This record gives sequence, C-alpha cells and structure tokens, in this order.
Amino acid sequence: MDVVQVILSGLLLGGVYALFAGGLNVIFGVMRVINLGHGELMMLGAYITFFLFDRTGMSPLVSLPISAAALFVLGVLLQWGLVERVVNQPLLSSLLLTFGLSTLMMGVALNLWKSDFRSVPYRPLTGSWDVFGIALSRSRVVAFVIALLITAAIFWFLRSSTFGKAIRATSQNAEVAQICGIDVRRVRMVTFGLGSAMAAVSGSLIAMIFTINPEMGRMFIGKAFAIVVLGGLGSFVGAFLGSLLLGVSETLAAFFTSTQLAEGVSYAVLVLVLLLRPSGFFGKAEE
Repeated sequence: MDVVQVILSGLLLGGVYALFAGGLNVIFGVMRVINLGHGELMMLGAYITFFLFDRTGMSPLVSLPISAAALFVLGVLLQWGLVERVVNQPLLSSLLLTFGLSTLMMGVALNLWKSDFRSVPYRPLTGSWDVFGIALSRSRVVAFVIALLITAAIFWFLRSSTFGKAIRATSQNAEVAQICGIDVRRVRMVTFGLGSAMAAVSGSLIAMIFTINPEMGRMFIGKAFAIVVLGGLGSFVGAFLGSLLLGVSETLAAFFTSTQLAEGVSYAVLVLVLLLRPSGFFGKAEE
C-alpha cells in the first residue's frame, strides 16, 4: 500500500511537471529556441502567488490567472525585445541569450528576496484526503487537476483553434506559413507569452506543494529538459507522458533511497535516454 501511495503521489506531481515542460516544448517547437530562462519564469510565477498570499491573504487558486497574465506580458516583451533577435540564428546564440536572462532574473530575485525559503500554507489545501486507505495530499491533488485541465485546454487550443493552427503551421515551416498570410512574428510573440504563462502557473502550483526560493528555477529546468528529451522534442503528448514517468521515478527513488538521491533522477533519465534513444520515445529522429 505504501508503494501504491508513492506511485500516486508521483503521478500527481508529474501533472504539474507536464504543464511546466509543455511551455518549454511549445517555445522550442515554434522558434527552435531552447529557453534556459524558463525555470526563472516559473520562479517569478511562484513568487507572485507567495506575495499575494502573504500580503493580502489571497488564495493561491485565485492568484493563478494573475501570475499567468503577468508572465504572459513579460514573455511577450522578452520575445519582442530580445529573443526575436536570435530566432533562426545558430543555437548557441539563443542558449547564451537565455542563459544570460536566467542569470539576471535569478540575481535580481536573490538581491530582492534573499535566498530564504518561503511557503504558501493555504489552510484548505493542507493535510490529505483518505481514499480507500491511501492518503492523498490535498495540495497535490488540486494542483494535478488544475495542471491537467490547463494542459488539456492548451492541447485543444493548439489542435482546434484558428490561432492554434497558425502556431502549428509556423512550427512546421515558418516561411511557408508567412507566404500563406500568417503573421509569423505575432505568432512567435504569443507563443513565447503562452509558454511563459504556463511556466508561471506551474510555479504557482509548485508553491502550493513545496517551499520556494530564487534558485529553484535551475533545479526545475533540469527536470524539464529530461521530460522533453524523454518524450521527444516537439511532442506535446510525449512531454505529458514523460512528466508522469519522471514524477513516479522521483518519488520511488526518494522512497527507496533518499530525497537527495531522488534529485538526481532527472539527470540520470536524461543521460539514459540520450544514450538509448536520442530522439525520445515520441519524437522523430532527424535524418
């Protein structure tokens, strides 16, 4: 029963990971830009939720659209002012730019908020629910449901909406999309904003489960890379399934060994997948 509870806990955590990694995957799919600052965008979303709760008592569930909107605007501005300059440039250019943004955002956050660990002890989400003898954390269950609904909504948006189809067309071939009348630059701005908003919401959900600090982004970006590589670059469904697998792997590792060793699971998964199947389990190998 203990192992079943650990696996369920991992699946619940994996749902939040899926939302975070999905944002990174969407940005890469459209712009072929690996955003190393994605973790810091998540960190900012977490701090928005924390400060709204700490200063006003606002429920972290109510603050979700606020953090999403704030980071959407920031993402659009970052793409318009900086990231657009490195689109279609060598990959190293985008890596250096986004690494610089990551370091800058983390440095500013450390200067403003120090390295103290903060939490959002929202009383209705503390404790657990007993389901057939299995204790399920309330915060993890609520975070999983919200992350699953948002992930499903974004998947539907990309698959069925007119603008979603424009995003997919730009992802497949930006030049052809532009010839067909799609405003590729606008698509890129909205996509980067969408990915940033997904990071913000996942950060807000993480703040309901774990403690947060300005350096948390560096840890979670490693998990996101492992998920994206596991599922396959550009595969939205693959990223979701990879997130669930990573969440379960981490909780099982923590259960059988220690939490310190569990933190290295994502990097072990990353190395193994790169050795065994570099294109990921749902990605397509490049010819």
